[in-house]
Order: sequence, then C-alpha cells, then structure tokens
Amino acid sequence: MEGWKAVARRKVVLVLQEGVQALDVAGPLDVFAEANARLPVCEHYDCYLAGHHTAPMRASNGLLFSAHMAFEQASDMFHTVLVPGGPGLPESPEDRTISAWLRAVCGKATRYGSICTGAFMLGQAGLLDGRIVTTHWQHAEQLARLFPKADVQPDRIYVRDGRLVTSAGVTAGIDLALALVREDHGSAVALACAKRLVVVAQRQGGQSQFSPFLMSETAHESPLGRVQAYVAAHLTESFPVQRLATIAGLSVRSLARLFVKKLGCTPHDYVEAVRIDHARNLLEATDSAIKTVAFDCGFTSPAQMRAVFQKRLGLSPVQYRASFQYRP
Repeated sequence: MEGWKAVARRKVVLVLQEGVQALDVAGPLDVFAEANARLPVCEHYDCYLAGHHTAPMRASNGLLFSAHMAFEQASDMFHTVLVPGGPGLPESPEDRTISAWLRAVCGKATRYGSICTGAFMLGQAGLLDGRIVTTHWQHAEQLARLFPKADVQPDRIYVRDGRLVTSAGVTAGIDLALALVREDHGSAVALACAKRLVVVAQRQGGQSQFSPFLMSETAHESPLGRVQAYVAAHLTESFPVQRLATIAGLSVRSLARLFVKKLGCTPHDYVEAVRIDHARNLLEATDSAIKTVAFDCGFTSPAQMRAVFQKRLGLSPVQYRASFQYRP
C-alpha cells in the first residue's frame, strides 16, 4: 500500500455548535468511518463531537446532533481537530469559550483545521494568522477582510499549510477528509473510500467552477454601467481598453482605476469573466459545439477558450460540460 506504515489509532474531534452545517459534520465522519472499515482496528480513527454541552443541538437543516463530550471534558490530546461551518458563522460574534478551547487543543494536536465557514472560528481564535487558508467561495472575501493576516485563497478546494488544513464549502469537507486519509494511509485506502461514497478521490479544478463568476452590475447610467451593458450586448466584438474608455466617456487611465476600485479587476479581466460566464451557461444548457460556443462568446478560437477555462476554472470546456451539463 502506497505510503503505508504502522500507526496508532488517531483521535479526531469535531466542534459542534448550534446551526452547524450537517454535511460539514457527517461528510468527514463518513469518510473516516469508511477508512476504518478498511484498516486494522489498531489504526482506526476514533471520532468524537465536542460542544458546550451534550444536549441535542440543531443543525441548519433541522437535524439534531449530540456531542459526545463537553469542551471541559475534551481536553485530551487529539490527533486531528476540525471545526465544521454553518450558514450563520460569518456574521456571528466570537464565542470566547470555543476560541480558548481551540487555542488549547490545537496547540497540542498533530493537525487542526476547518470545513467551510468553520475558518471564521479559527480566525477568531487567532489560528489563521500568517497561514494560507480557504473557505466557501461566497465568504472568502469576508474572511480576508476580517482576518487580514491570513492569506485567503478563494479558489482552492482544500489547503494544507503546516499543521493547518482548511477546506472550501460544505461537500469539500469530504475532499479534505479524503486527503487526510490519503496522507495517513495512502492512495489505495482513500480511493476505496471515495468509490464507496460515490465521489471522486481528488476533484479537478477549484471552487470557481461552482460559483457565479460575474461581479454585480452597476446602474446603466453610470460610466461603469454603460461599459457592462455594452459588453453584455455585444459579446462577439473585440474590446480594446481604448474602446471601453470611449463607451464610458473616460480616459483609459480613469477607466482602469474605476474598474479596480469598484470591481477589483482590470477591464480586460472583466471582459474575460463575462465571456467565460456566458460560455459556462451555454455548455450547461445546450449541445452547441465547442467551436460554436467559443465564437458566440467572443473568444478568438476554441484553443483560446480552453486556455482561459484552464486558467480560471482549472479544467477544460469539455470537462466542464461533462460535469455540469443539464440533461432533462
């Protein structure tokens, strides 16, 4: 078995709180349970849930979970500490009890980390500073703003930085757990777990393939709004920056500054994002040939569209269609 070596049982603890995302808890636990079914008993994962109390706590979907132990009882040495996310966590104030407990147990753990928006709890505990991290694409910008000492990478499915492991949203907790099993017991065990759970052992591409790519539109009467509206209506045309500046009624320099200030990107990057977003819609909803999709979206060739897809999404148009095309 690749990477095999005799190991002791690993104690894994997940933080449980009201409003937790049920799949953030159940997904990794099922991965570890599948691994246990394929490992000698002496190498099993012993998994626990720790919370403020052991009374039932309601997940965001209404499911009830009960912790195995309260935080004050969960002071043993854990091999792995994971913080599941929840829809309300990005806006929640710091829970000082959880922060203090995390600092104590993560300081002794072999590895620790978060699933989805659980990264906000780690940030509140001061455990993201100076680290490369990720979270759900929808909350990555907010995480970076609240914890500026962290290097937030919004397109990663999961990230390992030293002892810290963080994952993208919801089902990415399964990807993270599979990566940990692969790290602990080799690819063969992780692949067997993935097959049993009917998921891919290692996902292609990043979070961008799942997220809406475009920035919000601005009022049409504004300079930026005029550019956005024109680009959307004339996608097959070319858009040198001088032409966009003329449409906006601004100098090239002023337009570039406006784009960076309002949208956080250059005019060229914005046009590319519009093209790729339209291409994604066509690949998902139609059977149009790749060449036709490329032309209809303003790419100079299928090769250029493929290069942009690889750069922005981490997979080709053909791979994207295979993953996301809707068939009645």
